This record gives sequence, C-alpha cells and structure tokens, in this order.
Amino acid sequence: MNPHISLPRQHSGPSNFGGAAPSNRGEGIRMPRFFKRLFKFPQMDFEMAVWEMTSLIIAPKKVFRSIYYHVQTKNTWHRPDPSFTYLLSFFLLLTSLAWGLAYADGFARTVRITLMFIFIHFLLISLLVSTVAYFLVGRLLGPGIPGLPGRRRQGLFVQPGDGEQLEFGYCFDVSIRAFFPIWVFLYVVQFLLMPVIARDYWVSLFFGNTLYLVSLGYYTIITFLGYNALPFLHHTELLLAPTAVFVILWFASLFGLNLPQHLAPILLTGAQLRKGV
Repeated sequence: MNPHISLPRQHSGPSNFGGAAPSNRGEGIRMPRFFKRLFKFPQMDFEMAVWEMTSLIIAPKKVFRSIYYHVQTKNTWHRPDPSFTYLLSFFLLLTSLAWGLAYADGFARTVRITLMFIFIHFLLISLLVSTVAYFLVGRLLGPGIPGLPGRRRQGLFVQPGDGEQLEFGYCFDVSIRAFFPIWVFLYVVQFLLMPVIARDYWVSLFFGNTLYLVSLGYYTIITFLGYNALPFLHHTELLLAPTAVFVILWFASLFGLNLPQHLAPILLTGAQLRKGV
C-alpha cells in the first residue's frame, strides 16, 4: 500500500490530540477523537498500520511523509487511529508469551511479563517520552506550547493558536512508531538469538551488544524523522545527538560487558537466564 501524499495547507486552523475543534459557544473541551475511536475496530486502518511497520524498518522516512495527507484532510498532524497501538500491543502479547514460556517460572510470572511488556515497556514509556518531547521539543525547537507560564492555559488536547503548534497526540504517534524497531530487535531477534548471544564468548558479546546499538539507533532516527517532518520545527538534527552517545557506550561495552546477559533479565522483570541457553 502506498498512501497518497499531498502538501499541508498553510496557516492551518487549530490542532489537537484527536482533531476535534473546540466549541465556538464556550461548551468546553470535547472528548478527543482518538478516545472516541478506541473500540471502533471496523473504522481502524490496520492495513495502514502494517504498511507503516514494514516501512519503519526498510524506509522510515516514508511513514512521516504520509502525515501531510492528514493535515490536508483532518487539519491535524496526529492520526486519531489506534490501530498501530493495538497491533503492536498484540505482537508484544505474543512475544511476552514466548519469553514467559522460555524463562518464567509458572503462569503467574508469564502474566506479569505480559503486563510489563505491554503496559510498562510500551505504553507507559511511550507516554513518558512523548510527554517530555511535547514540552521540550515544542519549547526548544518550535513556536512553544500553550499552558506554560506567560501563556493562557489550554490543556494538552485543544490547542488554539496563531500558527502551527506541536500536538501531544503527534508526539505519542512518533513514540509508539519509534518503539517498533525496539520490539523487532530486542523482543524478537534477541529472543531467537539468546542461545548464542548470551554465551561467554567475545563474538556473542559483539553481536548481542550490536543488537542494542541498532535498536536504539533506529529509535533515535525515527524520532528525528518524526519531528523533522513538521515544517515549523527547527534544528531537529539535534535529536540525533544521542546516537553518538550510543556508539561510545557500545564501543566501551565490547571490553567485557555482555548486554544480553545483563539487560535481558531486566526485560523479564528479574527472571534468571539459564546458562548455556
């Protein structure tokens, strides 16, 4: 599937988390459309979500080019469609069961791993990252955000303003899409290669640590591409700075720190990896 791409309208109107405009008669803030569509599965575009997941690994830049279509038609950068979140949560459910059956002691710990993977690793961390990005990226790289000192507080969902503004919903879109390569490399590939990369050999250490470098590198690049697609943000290349830190830490880890041996048990909420798996 190749989505239609068109240029955004200049001087677009108010944007918000779900694309719903505020009432003109002072009726308050309407419920964001994202929440209204949480359980309307027939209206969700799972085909688009699958295309995005494939493109995030092969050509991530294409994913964020498609946002211009939503600006043109919906007057919002954010896509109020939870299909990507549901689909990735389902994939995390499957991988958590695989990790649990392989390393957990009993059904209760497997359920705990499942809850941790979906609600803590994915949703909570994505919310925290998107919240930090909403305040810092909008404040430092763009026109700022409403609600800070010196501005009239409008909240996170309805943001009327004079020009383009960073939406919290778009920050969440970027965060969950940046998490997909993390799932691919650290939840799937690492699980499949664990019998090899968890051994006490330098080659195992090299390939295991490289998995973490690649996954974090993808996360940083996708985050950069997401915010770089917004025409009102400036100097977004600063978001690539963490890659230099990751490379330095990766190089230092090659002198004896096997990341899969130390971080995979944390991924499993403290479960012990069997030696020689």
